[in-house]
Amino acid sequence: MKLDDLQLAVMKALWKLGSASVTQVREELQKENRDLAITTIGTVLSRLEKKGAVKHETEGKQYIYKSLISEGDTRKSMLGTLIEQFFGGNPKALVNHLVGEGEFDKKEIEEIKKLLK
Repeated sequence: MKLDDLQLAVMKALWKLGSASVTQVREELQKENRDLAITTIGTVLSRLEKKGAVKHETEGKQYIYKSLISEGDTRKSMLGTLIEQFFGGNPKALVNHLVGEGEFDKKEIEEIKKLLK
């Protein structure tokens, strides 16, 4: 599933909260210095629902949203898209890029080596 920056921020809020109203999502996003209008968040959640990423249930007069996709599956999907688009489907090329650009210090490289073993 492909998510833009705002959709991903809303999904992260839902993953953290479990289930939430638009107001609760807004409050969570405000903690990250994202001051968005209620209507904006409602629109994003509506679009996410059309994509099949979330569903809602009605409680009183408000919708309560819940994620239908896991954070891990979303990360895997989005990373797979990134690798395909920028690195020709070669994950090794991504790692070479990160190492070559100095994204890791020596300690982190040693930790990565341990993970690979």
